[in-house]
Amino acid sequence: MAKEIILYNLAEHVTDEEYRDYVVNEKGPFLDGLSSAKKFELVKITQAPTGEIPYKYVGILHLNSMDEFYQKDAPSSEFQAFMKKWQSMVANFHILAGEEVY
Repeated sequence: MAKEIILYNLAEHVTDEEYRDYVVNEKGPFLDGLSSAKKFELVKITQAPTGEIPYKYVGILHLNSMDEFYQKDAPSSEFQAFMKKWQSMVANFHILAGEEVY
């Protein structure tokens, strides 16, 4: 299964509570509704064995097809508007894409 994994922190002006509300009411439903997506999940990192947490949030977008996502959904005006709003709320983001091995 194809996945897009997004590692990030919140921008200084955004609280965890504000972001949770945004995810529950906008981001989650929007991403779950993409034709190329099976589901979206968000993990808030609270602990690390080393004590270092470089990214506080990990978003995982489970995709039906990487090609469908990057050729159809990602270029759409709706997705671009979503990305513009999301990028104003986060800092230090890193986006990765790959295939599930196990």
